[in-house]
Amino acid sequence: MAIDLNSDLGEGFGPWPMGDDAAMLQIVTSANIACGGHASDPQTMYRTLALAAAHGVTVGAHPGYNDREGFGRRVIPMAPDEIGRMVAAQIGALMGVAALVPVKVAYVKPHGALANLAAADTQVAQAIFDAIRAIDPDLAILAISGTQLEKVAKAGGAKVYSEIFADRGYLSSGQLVPRSHPKAMIHDAGEAADRLLAFLDCGLMPVIDGDPIKLDAHSICVHGDGPAAVAMAGEIRQRLSDAGRTPQPFIKI
Repeated sequence: MAIDLNSDLGEGFGPWPMGDDAAMLQIVTSANIACGGHASDPQTMYRTLALAAAHGVTVGAHPGYNDREGFGRRVIPMAPDEIGRMVAAQIGALMGVAALVPVKVAYVKPHGALANLAAADTQVAQAIFDAIRAIDPDLAILAISGTQLEKVAKAGGAKVYSEIFADRGYLSSGQLVPRSHPKAMIHDAGEAADRLLAFLDCGLMPVIDGDPIKLDAHSICVHGDGPAAVAMAGEIRQRLSDAGRTPQPFIKI
């Protein structure tokens, strides 16, 4: 069975690039593109969208907190309805730029601290879901597997795809290990690939605080902002292909 391989891209700003989007877009099958909140600007959005379209990569909106200084990895105190409006504005911005390429924005995946909050907080998850459905009921949602956003979106009848992470540690709650923890990240590509292949065989994800947990998976995320991101993504794609699981987009464009 094939599985999607996604990465968070378009996360530069102005003249400051973040990661190697051109190389990653030759490896991944879906791209979560920053919408001007935690990163990006109209020119960066356009370049990334156009490059994704040229490579036949499915694109999604990647909204996060309006916090470039913190790269969207800090929780900004906001009421759920304020979060919904922030998410709507960012999705709308990316869809507007995408119309100029043109390319279709097929799904939404929240970023960073916002995604982690939506994983645990039902009200925040509901606000994000309501914003997405109001913009376009056909937009799919890429949600961290086993979380509140996944549950809320499924209950609301949305097209929901479940995501696991190649390079992040897990807690028994199904949430990601906080980045401040020494076991938050997996830096070794071989170790990450071994864990993924074992998971795909049994459906159980190792955690740092208990027994492995069962998760659904339609897509695997490899973060695009680290210095070894391209090498890790390339090795994971090769190992998946060697195992008969050549990555395919979860939404065909």
